[in-house]
Amino acid sequence: MMKVKIGIIAGSTRPGRAGRAVADWVYQQASECAGDAAFELIDVADYGLPLLDEPLPPSLGQYSNEHTKTWAEAITAFDGYIFVTGEYNHSVPGALKNAIDFLYSEWNNKSAGFVSYGSAGGIRAVEHLRLIAAELQMADVRAQVALPLASEFTNYTDFAPTEQATQALGPLLDQVEAWARALKTLRTKPGA
Repeated sequence: MMKVKIGIIAGSTRPGRAGRAVADWVYQQASECAGDAAFELIDVADYGLPLLDEPLPPSLGQYSNEHTKTWAEAITAFDGYIFVTGEYNHSVPGALKNAIDFLYSEWNNKSAGFVSYGSAGGIRAVEHLRLIAAELQMADVRAQVALPLASEFTNYTDFAPTEQATQALGPLLDQVEAWARALKTLRTKPGA
């Protein structure tokens, strides 16, 4: 069975964010149950991306800025992604949307899963991410982990996942890995 590489993307960059703790938890859980998949944490905050500043559309793949080239190189390395997102004003954090918008072909024909958090578990942010993923030719999986602040965070701030959240993560990991494997064959066909 071919090995696949899954990136766990921490999508919030603001100080005091809960997203990094959630992403660390996803990474830990994924690493403990990884079969034929390798998982790596990607923190958008580590890339220092400015507001989208490429003069040409990303679909052309002609990047002029070093930060874009570095980001593209990091994202290209993966067969699938698990996006960890908070819900900001019923949508995706601006930093995550901006990071996604920098690239195009690097996302194509790869799997995508979502772990979200917020007052309503972040489900509205994920609905937006599913539309974005479709435009980028990503295969988003059905399983999703939604983490409400009231039940998965102590005092609404400190991440403390319940057993139910941990159990929900398993099917998400399985689906992202399965689709990553299937889509990898598509990307490695001659002429692809």
